[in-house]
Amino acid sequence: MAYELYYWDGLQGRGEFVRLALEEAGAKYVDVARSSHGMSAMMAYLHGKQGYLAMPFAPPFLKDGDIVVSHVANILHYLGPKLNLVPKEEKSRIFIHGLQLTLTDFVAEAHDTHHPISTTDYYEDQKEEAKARTQAFLRHRVPKFLGYFNHVIQVNPAKNGYAVGDALSYADLSLFQIAEGLAYAFPRAMRNFDSDYPDVAKLRDLVRRRPNIEAYVNSKRRLAFNDSGIFRHYPELDQDPA
Repeated sequence: MAYELYYWDGLQGRGEFVRLALEEAGAKYVDVARSSHGMSAMMAYLHGKQGYLAMPFAPPFLKDGDIVVSHVANILHYLGPKLNLVPKEEKSRIFIHGLQLTLTDFVAEAHDTHHPISTTDYYEDQKEEAKARTQAFLRHRVPKFLGYFNHVIQVNPAKNGYAVGDALSYADLSLFQIAEGLAYAFPRAMRNFDSDYPDVAKLRDLVRRRPNIEAYVNSKRRLAFNDSGIFRHYPELDQDPA
């Protein structure tokens, strides 16, 4: 039985972190929103019409048989063992889950660069605040997050270029997606990415060259970054490296 992924149509967004895991594992899944009745099917869950234990707050959520799992980190924690994207050791699995939760915070801060005041208002209505938020994000928060992940990769005893253990995990896939998103949104600010965060840069390349990921990113299934997603390119927000 194929997994069912529910997310907004036309967006990479948070759903992309789940897609990357499913694609890397070669798992069968349906991107429900892309079907003719996908949005109405998704809204039925959000409105509680599919049962008490199948009532997520928002997408993305995943349906596996009669189980519905919401929130990216929760979905990946659930899928990790099934898709062989975590080690068998519980201690490592918990650490990877913690890394994913940290990446969740990173994604939220990236989103807030263009919507620092309200998600219900247009970007154009908060441009000045967005400039201030983006400046702080690029100067302080990006180095904080990427510096941490660079160190995690660097001190992994396996010395294989991945974050945890002897093989790729879903956290590596998510870090790849964030690196891609930052490069799209802030090409000027990320100009020194490879030299500033060499281990993250190497991981990004390792993930990109994995056969299933390479095939996916070059396929029509991979949606392009756009100015409706989490990572948006507004030239006036980009800046030269600090």
